[in-house]
Amino acid sequence: MRSLIGSVAAIALLAGCKGGEKLASKEKADQKPTQSQPSPQLAGAAVTGENAYFGDLHIHTKNSFDAYIFNVRTTPDDVYRFAKGESVRHPAGYDIKIWGDPLDFVGTTDHGAYMGILPAMDTEGHPLSKVEWAQGMFGTDPELITRAFGRIGDSVRSGVPYDEIYDRDIIDDAWKQSVDAADRHYAPGKLTTFSAYEYTSVKTREGGDGFVGGNLHRNVVFRDKAPKRLFSTLDSTNPEDLWDWMDNERAQGRDVMAIPHNSNVSDGLMFDLVTYEGNPMNKAYADQRILNEPIVEMTQVKGTSETHPALSPNDEWANFEIYEDLLSSYTKSKITGSYVREALANGFKIEKEIGTNPFKFGMIGASDSHVAGGAFDEKDYWSKVGILDATPESRGSVPPKGSKSWEGIERDQNAEHWFSKWGASGLAAVWAPENTREAIFDAMRRKETYATSGPRIKVRMFGGYDYDARILEKSDMVAQAYAGGVPMGGDLSRSETAPRFVVWAMRDARSAPLQRLQMVKSWYADGKAQEMVYDIACSDGDTPDPATHRCPDNGASVNLENCSVSDDSGDAELKTVWTDPDFNSDVSFAYYVRVLENPSCRWSTWDALSKGTDLHPDLPPTIQERAYTSPIWYNAQ
Repeated sequence: MRSLIGSVAAIALLAGCKGGEKLASKEKADQKPTQSQPSPQLAGAAVTGENAYFGDLHIHTKNSFDAYIFNVRTTPDDVYRFAKGESVRHPAGYDIKIWGDPLDFVGTTDHGAYMGILPAMDTEGHPLSKVEWAQGMFGTDPELITRAFGRIGDSVRSGVPYDEIYDRDIIDDAWKQSVDAADRHYAPGKLTTFSAYEYTSVKTREGGDGFVGGNLHRNVVFRDKAPKRLFSTLDSTNPEDLWDWMDNERAQGRDVMAIPHNSNVSDGLMFDLVTYEGNPMNKAYADQRILNEPIVEMTQVKGTSETHPALSPNDEWANFEIYEDLLSSYTKSKITGSYVREALANGFKIEKEIGTNPFKFGMIGASDSHVAGGAFDEKDYWSKVGILDATPESRGSVPPKGSKSWEGIERDQNAEHWFSKWGASGLAAVWAPENTREAIFDAMRRKETYATSGPRIKVRMFGGYDYDARILEKSDMVAQAYAGGVPMGGDLSRSETAPRFVVWAMRDARSAPLQRLQMVKSWYADGKAQEMVYDIACSDGDTPDPATHRCPDNGASVNLENCSVSDDSGDAELKTVWTDPDFNSDVSFAYYVRVLENPSCRWSTWDALSKGTDLHPDLPPTIQERAYTSPIWYNAQ
C-alpha cells in the first residue's frame, strides 16, 4: 500500500489548513421573481476554497416533537458541546462522543412546527400540561410513544395546527433560544454555528390513510442574522410559500437557504417534473427554487439519495444504504423522482423547455441525529431517534431476548423496516477560505461542497479545457486549477473540445484506504434521463480498462470474524486528469465525482460481533464508505 502521507504538496494542496403568517398560494407569473439577490460571492483570491471544513447541518434536540416524544432531553447547547468534542448523554443513559476531530461547522435544526411545545406540555404547572391529551402522553412505553408521535405527526403533515397547543409565543421563545445558542457558541476560525430549523412538509397520497406520504422536508439555514419568527408547515405545507418567505427575508438583509433532504423517501415528489400543486413549471418557479435551494442532502441516517439500483442497473455500487419506506410506514416510496442522479439529468430537459434548470444543485451530507450528534463511525453506532433504537436489540442488528441465532426468531417489524436499514451517515464538507459564517455559507451558495457517508475523505474536482497531467505535480496545483477552470459547483461553456477534469482525493486516516475514483455523468436524451459511470483512477498502480471503464479488483477483503481489513491494498491518495471519451459538444452534461474506499464492516456487523451473535441474514455485512462531489455542468446551449 502506498504511503499514508504522500507528499508535502499533497497535504498542503488537498487537505488545506484548518484555521409568519400563512402566505396565500398563488400562480407564479412566467418571469423572474422580484427580490434582492443573495450575498455576493467573495471576490478575487477569497472566492477560492483553500481549506476543507466538515460539519453537520441537520441535528435535533428536545425542542423537536419527534425527539422529545422519544425521551430526548438534550438542548441546542448540547449540540454545540458535542460538535466541540465533548460527551453528551444519550436518552438511553450512556455517553456519546463524536468520532475523530471536532466539527468545523454545525447547526441545530429542530422542527419549526411545534418547536418547544412538547417540553411545555410535559412541564408541571404549565398551562399546556393541563391539556386533556397531554395526560399520559409521555413515558417509555413504545406503544404510547408511537401513538403520541402519530397524533402530532398528523397535524404536521396536514398543516392544520391543534389550537389547544399551538402557542406561537412558546414557539418563538424556543426559536430565540436556538438562535441565541448558535450566537453564543460561534467561534470564528474554530467553530462556525448557524441559526437553522427544519421545515417539515409531507404530501400525503391521494386516497391514502392521511398519514403516509412523500417527504418534502427542508432545513432552513441563515447566513448570519435570523428573524424573530420562523415559517413552518403550520403556516403552509407548500414549499413555494416557504420560498416566498425566504425571498422576503433576503430582501430584509437576512440571507437564507433551504436544503432538501431524504428525497429517497419523497414518493417521487422532491424532484417531480411539476410544481407542488401539480402545475407545469415555469421560469419563475425554476429561478426561485434554485436561488433558495442551491444544495441538497445526498446522504444521511435515513438512507442515501444518490440513485437506486432500479434507476442505475449498470452501476455496481448503486445499492448503497438504500432506504425505501415512506416515513413512519411500511409503504415503499416511488422511485422515479426521488433520486439526485436522475434529477440532474431531468434538469436539462426542464431547462430546455423553460430556460432555467431547477435541479442545478450541489451536494452535502448530514446526520439527521435526534440525540444532539451523529454517529459517523460504524464501530460506535447509536442510531437516530432516542430510546426506540438505542440498543443493538431494539434496532434489529442482533437477535432479541439474548438469542445468539436468528433461526426461529420473530422479528420486530419496526426494526426490520426502519432502524436496521438506517446508516452511520453523513457529513457535509465545504471548500472555503476560512471557517466563518460568511465563508462557509458562501461556499454552499456557490456549491463548492461535497458529501461523505461519514469518513472525512477530502476530494477536489476542477473542470476546464486546458489542463494537462503535469498539473498534478505542481506545488501550486490548486491555484493553477482555479485559474484554468472552475471548481465543483461551477459551469463550463460550450466547446468543441472535450472538457478535462482535475480530480484528487485523500483518505481519512481513521478509515479504510481509497479503492477508486469514479466520474458520474448525467444527461437527458431520447426522452429520458441517461447516465454513465467511469472509473477514472485505480488504487495500487492499476489503470481502468478502456473498454469497460472499470478498475481491476484490488483484492481488498474484510474478515467478518473480527472486522479487520486487508492492509496490502488501497491508496492514501488518488489523483488524475480525466477527459470524457464519449463527449458530445451538442449535449449538456452534469459531471460529479464519487470516491470509494475499500470495503469495511457495516455497523450492524460490529453490533453482532460485540454481542457474540450471528449476523443478521438480510443485512449487508460490509459497506464501501464514499464521498460525492457537487457537479460541474457542461452547458451545450
